Amino acid sequence: MAIWDEQHESIDREELEALQLKRLQGMVARLYERVPHYRAKLGDAGFAPGDLKTLDDLRALPFTEKTDFRDNYPCGLFAVAMDEVIEIHSSSGTTGKPVVCGFTKADLDIWAELVCRVAVAAGVRRDDVAQVAFGYGMFTGGFGLHYGLQRAGAAVLPMSAGNTVRQLQFMQDFGTTVLIATPSYVLYLGEVIRKQGIPPESLKLRLGLFGAEACSEQMRAQIEARLPITATDNYGLTEVLGPGISGECECRHGMHIAEDHFVVECLDPESGAPVADGEVGELVFSSVTRECSPMLRYRTRDLTTLTHAPCPCGRTLVRMGKVVGRTDDMFIISGVNIFPSAVEKVLFEIEGVEPYYRIVLGRQGSLDTFEVHVEVTEALFNGWMDDLRAFEKRVTEQLRSALLVRPKVRLVEPGSLERTAGKAKRVVDERPG
Repeated sequence: MAIWDEQHESIDREELEALQLKRLQGMVARLYERVPHYRAKLGDAGFAPGDLKTLDDLRALPFTEKTDFRDNYPCGLFAVAMDEVIEIHSSSGTTGKPVVCGFTKADLDIWAELVCRVAVAAGVRRDDVAQVAFGYGMFTGGFGLHYGLQRAGAAVLPMSAGNTVRQLQFMQDFGTTVLIATPSYVLYLGEVIRKQGIPPESLKLRLGLFGAEACSEQMRAQIEARLPITATDNYGLTEVLGPGISGECECRHGMHIAEDHFVVECLDPESGAPVADGEVGELVFSSVTRECSPMLRYRTRDLTTLTHAPCPCGRTLVRMGKVVGRTDDMFIISGVNIFPSAVEKVLFEIEGVEPYYRIVLGRQGSLDTFEVHVEVTEALFNGWMDDLRAFEKRVTEQLRSALLVRPKVRLVEPGSLERTAGKAKRVVDERPG
């Protein structure tokens, strides 16, 4: 199994922690000197840069939240002058002001390097043709994967998101071997390929690098059943870098985090205390090598596990598991905490259910309601009504058994739920207020 940067990806743990401390100290000093927001936050915490003596001292430093970006919109968190910035990216801003991050020339070089590591770890080779079906606008996904795949030596098709007919045409014409997209869009591509009668084995696809939304093991199995592809996960978020923070190696036993560039913590979201390896906690990142947008203890709201156990690939970097939910996408029904990922896990294990669903939250009187719209196969939908009722009852009972809450299940016609080239919208909250 190839390793792009063996010096850092297989680094001795003691050497890694010394490097992290040195880079963290430099980053905190830069923030204190150059970013008024951080100078004030560190001052309020009674902390001066010289107080950072060990990695454990990081726990005394304040968190960065998404609200900090909005309070300092657009460029108040930049640690360099604008004449040093050569590229700017942002989130969509659908829930408020966009999160904005800038890149210097050195930042772009690091970004390309880290995404290249992810690509090579997943199995990308110099003779690959990589089709990027991520958007190329302010979203970091398209450009990040583009830069990293080029550095890995692959030929890149910058298709951007959408235009499925053209995606399939180029996939066939250029012999695409590596596909980059959201996992939900890849499921849709597989559906279109089947409907158009394209034999999947006629494609040269062999590898997928999927991100921008969670991909459960059940969804991965659905993708690999529809396409001749090995599906791999990678993880990124605009606030910290974009893609390149972590990715699966060919062993697919978790995503290796680039710890020489990010100090990661996994914390109890309520108490802020560290959790042990294998226990679910919230990821918190400090990006210690970025020039324009270094980040101090950013609370991602993503819930997952970490493991420091050795990986057969030879990398020594800590691995994160799949994101099992977000602290801000959990909803409570009848006193029970429910994550959309738990609903998906149940649905994707039921034969006859298509990999498309929607959760609709509402309110009747003072009580919240929980409805799940589920696409089923054409054969089932066009069958006997009694069979549909029995299937609906079965889905309801399996959800109730797993979630400890009985949802209202509504079976819907195949193809009726929205398909998108971007992130799938799984939850519709119609509750007032």
